[in-house]
Amino acid sequence: MELNEFFYQHYWWLLIAVLGALLVFLLFVQGGQTLISTIGKKPIEKTMLVNSLGRKWEFTFTTLVVFGGAFFASFPLFYSTSFGGAYWLWMAILFSFIIQAVSYEYRSKKGNFLGTKVYDAFLVINGFVGIILLGVAVATFFNGADFKVDKENLLNVGMPVISTWQNPTHGLEAIIDWRNLLLGVAVFFLARVQASLYFINNIDDPIIYSRCRKQVLYNAVPFLIFFLAFVGVLLTKTGYEFASSTESTIYVRPFKYFFNLIEMPWVLGLFLIGVVGVLYAIIRSYFGKGQWKYGIWFSGIGTVLVVLSLFFLAGYNNTPYYPSATDMQSSLTIYNSSSSLFTLQVMSVVSLLIPFVLAYIFYAWRAMDRKPITEQEMESGDHKY
Repeated sequence: MELNEFFYQHYWWLLIAVLGALLVFLLFVQGGQTLISTIGKKPIEKTMLVNSLGRKWEFTFTTLVVFGGAFFASFPLFYSTSFGGAYWLWMAILFSFIIQAVSYEYRSKKGNFLGTKVYDAFLVINGFVGIILLGVAVATFFNGADFKVDKENLLNVGMPVISTWQNPTHGLEAIIDWRNLLLGVAVFFLARVQASLYFINNIDDPIIYSRCRKQVLYNAVPFLIFFLAFVGVLLTKTGYEFASSTESTIYVRPFKYFFNLIEMPWVLGLFLIGVVGVLYAIIRSYFGKGQWKYGIWFSGIGTVLVVLSLFFLAGYNNTPYYPSATDMQSSLTIYNSSSSLFTLQVMSVVSLLIPFVLAYIFYAWRAMDRKPITEQEMESGDHKY
C-alpha cells in the first residue's frame, strides 16, 4: 500500500470524526425540543424557546446530511453495509429529522391543518428518537453489528452483493443492546444539558434563565451516570485488532480500547480536556454566582473533543471501526472499506472548502445571535417559527 493512500484514509477518518463531533454538539437543538414544555409554561415562553432553536435547526440537519455523504464518498463499504443492512435503524433516524423540518416550516403558519400541538409533538419525537438512535448507531462502532462481507460475491451474477445482514431485524437489534443504549441515553441527557446552556446564552428572560439553570443540574446527573457507565464498559471490553495496514487478518485483543488510549496519549489528552470542559460548564452554570451565560461554549468545545477522541479510538491504532459480531474477519477498517486512492485524492481537494463553510456558519451564527431573544421581539416580530 502506498504511503499516499495511508495518509488519505487517515485524513478522511479525521474529517468523519470532525463532522460526527459537530453533529453531537448541534444535537442541543433536539435536546431543547424535549424541554420546551418543561421550561416554557406560557405560550409566549414556548414561542421564545422554539424560535431560539428554530434559528439553529438547519445546522444540525445539514451536518447530518454532510456526515452521511462524507461516509458514502470516503468509506463506501461502510455505507452499503450499515445503511443497506441496518436500514430500519437509519430510516427511523431520518424520519425523525424529516418531521422536525416539517414542524419548523409549518408550525406557526396560518391554516396548517395539523395544528401547532401536533407539530410540537413532532419536535419532541425528533428530540427523543433522533438523539438516542444516533447514539445507538455510533455505539455500534465499538459493539459491532451482525453483518458479513464477501467481496467474491461481486462475481455472482445472480446476487452481486458484497455485504449481507445476518438477522431479520435489520438494525432494530442495535436498539435493544444495553451497551448501545448506554451511549444513546448519555447523549440524550447531554443534549438536554447543552440545550439548557444554550437557552441561558440565547434568551434574555429571568424566568427562563432560572428554570434552565435547574435543568442543567437535573440532566447533568443522569448524563454523568450513563456516560461513565459507557466509558467503563468500553475500556474493559474485548475488541478487535489487526497488525498493520497491509495485514488483513483480524484477531481479538482484551481491553483493546483501554490500550488504544494508552498507546495514543494525545487522544487521552483530548478526552480529558473535553471532559473537564463539559464539567466546568455544568458546575459554573449551576453553582456559580451571577448570570454566567457562556457555558454552552465550554460544554460545546468539550463535547467536540470527547466525541473526536471516541472516533479516534474506534478507527485509529489498527482498530476495526465497524466490528462484525457474526464474522470477525468481515469487520471494517479504514483500509479495507475506503474508496480508491484517486477518489480520495479528488475529494480531498473538495474538502479544502470546509474551512470556508465553517467560517460562514460561524458568521451566520453570530449574526443571528447578535441580540438575545426577548418577549418583546416575539410579540412584534414578523417571522416566527
